[in-house]
Amino acid sequence: MRIISLNAWGGAMFDELARWLGTCGADILCLQEVTHTAAVGGWTRFDDAERSLPQRADLLADIRSLLPRHHGLFTASDAGPVLDHEGSWHQQDFGLAAFVAETLAVVGMRSAFVHGDYVEHQGQWPTDGRPRAAQAVRVFDRQARRFVTVVHIHGLRDPRGKGDTPARRAQAKRLADLITGVREDGDLTVVCGDFNLLPDSETFQVLAGLGLVDLVRDADTRTSRYPKPLRHASYLLVSEPTAVRRFEIVTEPEVSDHCALLLDL
Repeated sequence: MRIISLNAWGGAMFDELARWLGTCGADILCLQEVTHTAAVGGWTRFDDAERSLPQRADLLADIRSLLPRHHGLFTASDAGPVLDHEGSWHQQDFGLAAFVAETLAVVGMRSAFVHGDYVEHQGQWPTDGRPRAAQAVRVFDRQARRFVTVVHIHGLRDPRGKGDTPARRAQAKRLADLITGVREDGDLTVVCGDFNLLPDSETFQVLAGLGLVDLVRDADTRTSRYPKPLRHASYLLVSEPTAVRRFEIVTEPEVSDHCALLLDL
């Protein structure tokens, strides 16, 4: 089984992303920063007080069309205004998506907020404190004859930095509660995503208490599209390192400002 996690950057590099998706071979694809705008296609622009970014109007629909043999599961964390190329404003959902190959039996699904709760932003997106969700899927791998639970997260962004805070400690507890609530005894468990944390965060101690081992540690998980010097963001943890056939931080091709994390079990 191949599991891939990627912060998709709202599809800002959609042409590169689309070409790569056709070849990546993911059985379970976990994407953070996924957009969905009802009845709108093409490109939109996202603005907050710090950034102005191109985004796909409906990255969720774009990827569903590229992966027709996968089930697409979406969780919105919040929504806010975006501008299309004709100058019209739309309310866009923003969140997490998991795409699961139809060859896998999906036997459980769950999502939960790890920070805050769903919000409809009016006027402008805030720069910090936005709600954050995690998404879990439990599957039966017929080839391996075992159950696998995969959980991914888009962690809290704080413009002051990626160090531990009370909000991030609470986020870690909520994430741990989701993991323990969805997996069953004996499940091979994978936890991944854009944690927005430093490698020495207390979060990894919490997850280690659940038997999860971090494979990324202090490695660089950013691409050349990210200009800042602090290069830590995405992580992937497993409950059974001996089950890992291959783990790779994918540096080429670049399809986002984040590197994809690829795991073969």
